[in-house]
Amino acid sequence: MTYTLSVLDQSPIAADSDAAQAVRNTLDLARTCDALGYERYWLAEHHASPALAGSAPEALIGPVALATARIRVGSGGIMLPHYSPFKVAETFALLSALAPGRIDLGLGRAPGSDQRTALALQRDRSRYMPNDFPDQLAELTGYLDGTLDDGHPFAALQATIPSGGGGPELWMLGSSPDSARWAAERGMPYCFADFINSDGAMLARSYRSNFRPSARQAEPRVMVATWAIAADSTAEAERLAAPSRMMFAHLIAGRLIAVPSVDDALVWLEANPLAAQRNRRMTLGTAHDVHQQLDGVADAYGADEMMLVNIMPDRAARRRSYELIAAEYGLARSAAAA
Repeated sequence: MTYTLSVLDQSPIAADSDAAQAVRNTLDLARTCDALGYERYWLAEHHASPALAGSAPEALIGPVALATARIRVGSGGIMLPHYSPFKVAETFALLSALAPGRIDLGLGRAPGSDQRTALALQRDRSRYMPNDFPDQLAELTGYLDGTLDDGHPFAALQATIPSGGGGPELWMLGSSPDSARWAAERGMPYCFADFINSDGAMLARSYRSNFRPSARQAEPRVMVATWAIAADSTAEAERLAAPSRMMFAHLIAGRLIAVPSVDDALVWLEANPLAAQRNRRMTLGTAHDVHQQLDGVADAYGADEMMLVNIMPDRAARRRSYELIAAEYGLARSAAAA
């Protein structure tokens, strides 16, 4: 089946490194993926994490867009409940002015953190913020599209949004029935986080069947973000997956750690055999193996696009994984032809 390929980068921090190096690695990988022919390069939002440097995708999108030439750059995603819709609209309209026609705004409802951190992100700490995501989304799209009703208290502000870049392409992100419903109701393309919840095929079907065409999107579009590691052998790919498996086991236990080395992770997994059991979908193996597995995931979802994510401490191994997959799919030839 036919689908495009993109990349989600969480800017992993190796145990022996720091966030500054993680960000440099992000810029390097973005340039690599641009040259390889991937469609998009999205930056994630995670807070208070010793393993992931991507706490502010809006701060990374500009440098990544300027460091690349053709690839679309965006957020995977902006956790809208933390922010003012007006501020998000201004920021992404300005980014669009910086890189016209290349900016994506992926929106999520999840906190991207624990509840304490979510509260710390709020300006008002006297209470938890209300669950008003649909209202926030309507206000945000109103600013970007210039469609706020005259009676809206902030209607006059929509005329002040930075212009000239065409505006960002909006995506709904999620792994739950709510996100699928909102994306369908508002006529938005939908990115499902399969690397968080691998049981989303039914939600993708629901999104398609309930989709309402909008000025932004005439037809439903499904992207699936899934875990993928390619190497020269299946054994090597399994080995490279050890750090993320150790991290996930600690996360489930409520402990956050930096990305361990492969050797440290293998030792820990051997001492904790129950933790070694996979609890999330991982597409692993040679590039050919990964291609076949991705075909299966894409078929289950009816995906138009697959977004690949992984966490590895070794910068060279991450680059090699994306290079192998790009070569397997002939991405550079396709991008050059386009």
